[in-house]
Amino acid sequence: MSAQPTVTETRELVIEHLRGDESFVLATHENPDGDALGSLIGMNGLLGALGKRSEMFIAPSDLPVPREYRCAALDHAMHAPPQDIAQRTVVLLDCGNIDRNPAAVLRDGAHLINIDHHHDNTLFGTLNLVDPSASCTAEIVWGLMHGVGVEPTPAIAEALYVGLVTDTGRFMYENTGPRAHEMAAELIDAGVDVQAVYRRLYEEMPLAKLTLLGFALEHVRRFDEGALTLSYLNAEEFDRAQADESFSEGIVDHLRAVEGTKVAVLVRELTAQEHRGKRKVSLRATDDDIDVSVIARTQGGGGHRRAAGFSTTQSVPELIELLRGQIAAQWRPAPNGATVATPA
Repeated sequence: MSAQPTVTETRELVIEHLRGDESFVLATHENPDGDALGSLIGMNGLLGALGKRSEMFIAPSDLPVPREYRCAALDHAMHAPPQDIAQRTVVLLDCGNIDRNPAAVLRDGAHLINIDHHHDNTLFGTLNLVDPSASCTAEIVWGLMHGVGVEPTPAIAEALYVGLVTDTGRFMYENTGPRAHEMAAELIDAGVDVQAVYRRLYEEMPLAKLTLLGFALEHVRRFDEGALTLSYLNAEEFDRAQADESFSEGIVDHLRAVEGTKVAVLVRELTAQEHRGKRKVSLRATDDDIDVSVIARTQGGGGHRRAAGFSTTQSVPELIELLRGQIAAQWRPAPNGATVATPA
């Protein structure tokens, strides 16, 4: 069996395709976040600078995108897969599992390039540029820009910066390394207005989002001496708050901040009538004692060691039982008050 190519070798093969192929469609995972959308816009800008035919795809089920991530570039995204998919190179960004993109037809592209930084990526592509050492997928796209000699415009720099800031938790998460700060400095030099980005991401909160946060805080429950901190939102509460589903973004981080929490969970019911009864579950770990991506994978989801998620039709009580069991399988408190992690 031949050895798998290294990240560096794969990167060069990807660059060959970016330079040599002519027609592309770009996509990312369902419920796209800042890194997914920032990477999408960044890659589209890279290909445009190379004179390629490139279009971004966002499924109708993922609209509207979260308010804080909206920008002019996304107004040009397509919402139906192109009919000539077999003649296009498909690039999936920040997508650890191809099943996390709702358009199955994208698998039928002429080539399928998988660009990601999730450690549990399933390596589904013709080429798999997967670098778990990268702080975010936007960092990998930034590196590819260097590789092909493309300078980011201010708009592209801002999109990549949003991906970097959100996936590193404002440079506070464990995935923040020296290269993340080097990338930030370069993007700021390219024209990013740091204060404006920060305000858009974290301070310009619609009242409806604050109302939704209030409902979530009313439902906070803690289990196993606080190791699990969980809340939920039902569809009726989204209606009462007059809030988009995307307004739940960030609520789980309030739960993670509670003292003694090992895993924070937000369960939200989908609001569309045809999806009533289906729930999205967001998982956050406070340290490496528990790998929440392992929990998510048991339910068909995925993500990072400290941030993951999945979809389900299970009720909140059923989910609580599941999560308590999954957490106990990885971690238990030691008699002296220390923590003991068990292999995932």
